[in-house]
Amino acid sequence: MMEDFANHRINSYDKDLDYPAVNGVSKLSSRLSAGTVSIRPCVVAAITQGALRGCGGAEHWLSELIWREFYKMVMFHFPHTAKSPFQQRYTHLKWSNPERLINAWTQARTGYPIVDAAIRQIHTTGLMHNCLRMIASMFLTKDLDTDWRIGERYFMQWLMDYDQASNVGGWQWSAGTGTDAAPYFRIMNPILQGHRYDPDGLFVKSMLPELSRVPPRFAHEPWMMPSALQRQCGCVIGQNYPSPIVDHNTARKAAIKKLQD
Repeated sequence: MMEDFANHRINSYDKDLDYPAVNGVSKLSSRLSAGTVSIRPCVVAAITQGALRGCGGAEHWLSELIWREFYKMVMFHFPHTAKSPFQQRYTHLKWSNPERLINAWTQARTGYPIVDAAIRQIHTTGLMHNCLRMIASMFLTKDLDTDWRIGERYFMQWLMDYDQASNVGGWQWSAGTGTDAAPYFRIMNPILQGHRYDPDGLFVKSMLPELSRVPPRFAHEPWMMPSALQRQCGCVIGQNYPSPIVDHNTARKAAIKKLQD
C-alpha cells in the first residue's frame, strides 16, 4: 500500500488530500496505528519522491507524518492533555453538552450533509477522511457547544486507526483548547466546507442516499430547495432529511464569545 501510494498518487497528494470523493490519500493510518508499517519507510518514501526537492505532494505528505509525530511528542511531554486542555487557561471552560444535539450528531442527523456524511462514513467503514474529521469535530465542539472529550471518546469507539495522541491533538485543535496559538476564531462553516471540498456532492451522496437526486448546487444546503423541487427529488426537509439542528452563524458568534471571555 505504501509503495502504491508513493509510486502513483503522492505527487498529487497536496492537491487531492482534502477531497473525500477523490482517491488521494495514502490509506495507511490504520497500518501506522497498528504498527504493521513503520513511519520510517514512509519518511524514506516521501524523501525519495522529492519531499526535500520541491515536490509539493511528497513534501505535504512528509509534513502530515511530522504532525503525527508532533502530537506524540505533545502527549509524551504533556500527558495531562489526554484528559485536560493543553492550554490550561481553558481547564474550567463550561460546555453545555446538549444531549439532544449530541445524539443528532452521533446519528448523522444534524441536517448539515458534510457532517452527516462524515459520521455515516465512520459508522460504515471504521474510518473518516482527515478533512472531515476537522469539520465534524469542530461542528460538535463549537456549533453544538460540546466538550471535546465526548467526541474524542466517540472516535475512540469507532475508528480502526485510532491513535490517542493524534485523536486528542485533533479534537483539542478543533475545540480551541490545544496547541494552536490563536484558536478561538477558527470555526469551519460546514456549508462552505462542503461546497469547497465536495463541490459536486459526490461524497455526501455516496454516504447519504436520501440526497442522491438533489442537484449539486443544493447538495450542502438542501433546505434551500423550493418545496416543489424537494418533492421532485424525494428529499423533503423534515421528512426524508432533517432540517439543520442549529443555525451556524448564531452558533459561531456564541463560540467566539465563549472562548474570548
